[in-house]
Amino acid sequence: MGRSRYIITEPNQPHFLTCTVMEWLPLFSRPALVEIVLDCWRYQQENQGLQLYGYVVMENHLHCLAQADDLSRSVSGFKSFTARKIIEHLHDIGAGLALKRLRMSKRAHKQDRDHQFWQEGSHAELVCSEAVMRQKLDYIHYNPVRRGYVDRPEHWRYSSARSYAGEPGLLQIARWY
Repeated sequence: MGRSRYIITEPNQPHFLTCTVMEWLPLFSRPALVEIVLDCWRYQQENQGLQLYGYVVMENHLHCLAQADDLSRSVSGFKSFTARKIIEHLHDIGAGLALKRLRMSKRAHKQDRDHQFWQEGSHAELVCSEAVMRQKLDYIHYNPVRRGYVDRPEHWRYSSARSYAGEPGLLQIARWY
């Protein structure tokens, strides 16, 4: 049986996705690395038809609710592009320890690269109803609150909670409600 990296059951329907940094390294504590993620999403929104209904970027993983004509391809492109740019940035700033950890955690079958930034897969879950969409949005937006980083979801800078609270956010959101 072959490997399956992205199990997106209905490629043109909204899905809840999780992407995790290898070894759960807290690399998104660096704002420049989060900006790479946000810039990639902006590009995909403007040029590839990506719709983001919600997102949160935590220190070592991210969650999003997304939809595109071919979501598997969008996720694959997102992970590939952001990994290359983030590793390039880590080289530029001399983050040797982080690069060493990403090199050591690279899967043996990955012969086309020296490092692996993202864990395999995206834990895709089809969003099949408004109730599921609301539950996933709450899960995303309350992630930093549950971790004790902020008291209210809209206080987390790297989240769509601000958009849902009527405040300006960092990305355009296709609001579900």
